[in-house]
Amino acid sequence: MLGSWLWTIIAGAVVATLAFVWVIVREGRIAWHRLIWSQLAGLVGGIAALASMKAVTNSRVADLGGPIDWLLAVAIFVAGLIGTTVGVYAVLGVLGIARVLAGTGAEAAAGVRPSQSGGYASR
Repeated sequence: MLGSWLWTIIAGAVVATLAFVWVIVREGRIAWHRLIWSQLAGLVGGIAALASMKAVTNSRVADLGGPIDWLLAVAIFVAGLIGTTVGVYAVLGVLGIARVLAGTGAEAAAGVRPSQSGGYASR
């Protein structure tokens, strides 16, 4: 049903996962602001996964009959959510956008980092 799109999706998942692992190993921690933005993008990815399921199967929401149909729809949404979250986190990490998303872009450009007490300390 998906044809060549299946291999494109698999290749994208492999690249996103490797980039995600590389970002985590490089930074040694999870950037929470980047993760929050990635999770918000993941919601859109889950909805897009459901939309592509609907397009590929030529079915309607009313065609979801039994519990297994609903479980499959939830699994497709969760797969889209997780895949998009990992992919967006990896892209933002590779591009180094965490500080901009956290609202500390100007401080980071000036060589200032957040301190433990909540203020800013020079590097």
